[in-house]
Amino acid sequence: MTSDSALVIATFSRRMRLRLADGEEVEARIKGKRLKPVCGDRVAAEPLAGESDWLITEIRDRENELTRPNLRGDTEVLAANVGLLVVVAAATPKPDWFVVDRYLCAAEAMGVPGAVVFNKTDIAEPDAAFAEYEDIGYTTVRCSAALGTGLEKVSELLLDKTAIIVGQSGVGKSSIINALLGSDAQKTAEISGKTREGRHTTVNSIMLPLPAGGVVIDSPGVRDYAPALESVAEVIHGFREIEAAGHDCRFANCRHLQEPGCAVKTAVEALQITARRYESFRRAVILTEQRTQGRY
Repeated sequence: MTSDSALVIATFSRRMRLRLADGEEVEARIKGKRLKPVCGDRVAAEPLAGESDWLITEIRDRENELTRPNLRGDTEVLAANVGLLVVVAAATPKPDWFVVDRYLCAAEAMGVPGAVVFNKTDIAEPDAAFAEYEDIGYTTVRCSAALGTGLEKVSELLLDKTAIIVGQSGVGKSSIINALLGSDAQKTAEISGKTREGRHTTVNSIMLPLPAGGVVIDSPGVRDYAPALESVAEVIHGFREIEAAGHDCRFANCRHLQEPGCAVKTAVEALQITARRYESFRRAVILTEQRTQGRY
């Protein structure tokens, strides 16, 4: 017996958990060192003789990939075949909206919808930066996993989707998922008292079915993130209001940084594009150029 379309539903370094076509879940190892399956992958697998483990032999073509550069500057794939990317920010730790921007840039690069959820409204409401996302067309939700408020809107957002929830460590991604599941399916932890930064509590990515329909991938929290993009054009595409304004630039290959006649710079000066979002775009361009030129 073999499976040509097993689904990777959890990752543990070089070990995986698969859901077979008949719904059975099995543990699996990976054939060789070159294969690097991630949560959401469709894979070919076969049972190992005399063992309960299966062996992953091939990764099927991916619809999309959530990526980041690793420490060597190479591309690392974090998840695959995602239909929705949800970025969670919170009252604590202090939101890094530049990280949120870069995740939304990744969603645009993947060709999937992006949304922003602000958790822990029982502690504080979001600042003005949060409203910018709704202004440029992203779905936004305020919620408190602790109090259970706003979770029905999160559930509606995830309905019948294959979604991935991402964000800084400690913002409550796993707490939101636990509240939606009605269980402590994912471990949670308090914010570090000394640093006020979140501890990493979700060691491995895992795909969980939601009671209302759909599945969600819970991914490890981060303190920083950038997608592994290959060109400035991809960065521009990742900032939708900048791409729209750039259609009126004098030069077709305008980077929207220092070029004369730049419609994006004009839009920033006219407050049609916020200075914060433009600064986020500028940083993303510099990061991408440094990486593609081998200076990352």
